[in-house]
Amino acid sequence: MPYEFRLPDLGEGITEAEIRKWLVKEGDVIGEHQSVLEVETDKAVVEVPSPKGGKVLAIKKDEGETAAVGDVLLTIEAKGEAGVEKEGKPPDEKRRESVTVVGELPEAPEEEAVLAAPAVREFAKEMGVKDINQVRGTGPGGSVTKEDIIRFSSRSIFRQTSDEYGELERVPLRGLRKTIAKNLVKTQKGTAFVTGMEEADVTDLWELREREKTAFREKGIHLTFLPFFIKAVQHALKEHPMLNASMDEEREEIVIKKYINMGIAVDTPEGLMVPVIKEVEKKTILQLAMELQEISDRARQRKISMEELKGNSFTITNYGHFGGLFATPIINSPDTAILGLGRIAEKPWVRNGRIEIRKVLHLSLTFDHRVTDGADASRFLTKIVRYLEDPALIFIESA
Repeated sequence: MPYEFRLPDLGEGITEAEIRKWLVKEGDVIGEHQSVLEVETDKAVVEVPSPKGGKVLAIKKDEGETAAVGDVLLTIEAKGEAGVEKEGKPPDEKRRESVTVVGELPEAPEEEAVLAAPAVREFAKEMGVKDINQVRGTGPGGSVTKEDIIRFSSRSIFRQTSDEYGELERVPLRGLRKTIAKNLVKTQKGTAFVTGMEEADVTDLWELREREKTAFREKGIHLTFLPFFIKAVQHALKEHPMLNASMDEEREEIVIKKYINMGIAVDTPEGLMVPVIKEVEKKTILQLAMELQEISDRARQRKISMEELKGNSFTITNYGHFGGLFATPIINSPDTAILGLGRIAEKPWVRNGRIEIRKVLHLSLTFDHRVTDGADASRFLTKIVRYLEDPALIFIESA
């Protein structure tokens, strides 16, 4: 009896995943524990192995479809059953050719062109599908239908449509973007969020980084301001623990974290990801710079593990890298606060009674008003400013 391979429990409370890419096709003979597909969850892209080896009889989900945990993904004729060799290899004996009343006919080649009517092929061209052989048919005898073309094209390209005012382009909401949308709406609905803003004169920090970045470069490390920002937040959180917490809705309790794990928002081609740097209080500026560089690269390449995307207690987002000054960042659940870093700009600044041109950083702190009040959040933000304006304090108070 064919084995039904179902989407397994991926942990972390994940109930569904999007089929990102099939690594096998119908007719393939696979080995036990061989990865057969990639799925995209709200955490990461994960390769899923098959618990059994054998011949792939049927693929039940298309790329781009969403599967719930327990849904059948494919059926397998297990090794040792009819038609499958024990070692997963085709038999050495040559297949018998087809025989008719007029003699033997040569077998058709293994790879045949997909079945599709001329009208369907023309429709595929109109929809921008360059290779109809990539489309899995669901019609009679496995033939490709117009519905198959529409389903395939909606996953692979933007659909060109129009309304009474002109041309439109419809972009499928899928993958990481779909996950971001769901999570942000959930956070907005379930949080009493408030955003406070501040400015910090980071001229001394700017000069410190300029002095040290060459030495870091010789070690193969690109020194940004982010490791300094992380340490400043770390020290401020020690005095304001309610901002390093989460809300347990079910028990109606505030859960204060005794560890500091920093989520860092990373822009990727497919949307925002938030890898987590664990135990930042135990790491130096050098160690943080190294880890930031490595974890950001893995996030952009979608090679990051699920373990590296969980456990955050506070989050930093650096939209200033793209030119913004102030913003109202959305809290990264389950945190109770997120710090937004704007662009560092030269501004006239009153210093010791005189107006000088200084490097000024713009900060935005969004916090959950259910957990703490504006006074606590304002003092926390002021504390961060103090560390950034006098970076020597960061090192004096570091363990």
